[in-house]
Amino acid sequence: MSGMWHHFTAGGWAMWIILFWLICAIATIAERSVYLFGSSINKDVFLATMQKCILAGDVAKAVKMCSAANAPLARIVQAGLVKVNRPDEEVQAAMDEAALREMPKISKRTGFLAMFSNLAMLSGLFGTIVGLIKAFGAVGGESVDPSQKARILAEGISEAMNCTAFGLLSAIVALIGFSVLNGKTQALEDDINEASVQVLNLVVANRQKVNLQGVEGV
Repeated sequence: MSGMWHHFTAGGWAMWIILFWLICAIATIAERSVYLFGSSINKDVFLATMQKCILAGDVAKAVKMCSAANAPLARIVQAGLVKVNRPDEEVQAAMDEAALREMPKISKRTGFLAMFSNLAMLSGLFGTIVGLIKAFGAVGGESVDPSQKARILAEGISEAMNCTAFGLLSAIVALIGFSVLNGKTQALEDDINEASVQVLNLVVANRQKVNLQGVEGV
């Protein structure tokens, strides 16, 4: 731990800027991971359950199961099921409206990770340039004590390299987080699109089996 602190302090004040972007990236990764993975449900099991309920005409049970699931996919499907006694266009409109509410919640803030990665890398580059300026200034400066030139040169190079390393490390963390969470976001959105279409088709094809009294009582 003391070695890490030594490298951090050797990197100069630019290290604090990089650390700020790293903290922002880690906080975003943690928040998005909790939401996205907490919002996941098994699409195949969910659709099989919905199909079983709709084919049995028990839409009220399907609506209650959607409420219990407490996930974006379930809420969107539920919005359509509660309108099952209305025309097909209204069922579709209800699901589209719910999707417009849920989709931004799924994708928000994930894109910030790409920005934090770039900012960490650029801050590391800035710290590198500052360190090199200090190093070359020591070599070419006439006012610098010759006996101190080697020490100042070494400190400048150390500052530059530590900033480069920390900036790259922070950028890698943010990029890995972005890749994983962006993939999860896309998977959730694909599941929602697929499931909403399948449920709508099930409702349209099995309207004669729907127990409207049960739906109205939900």
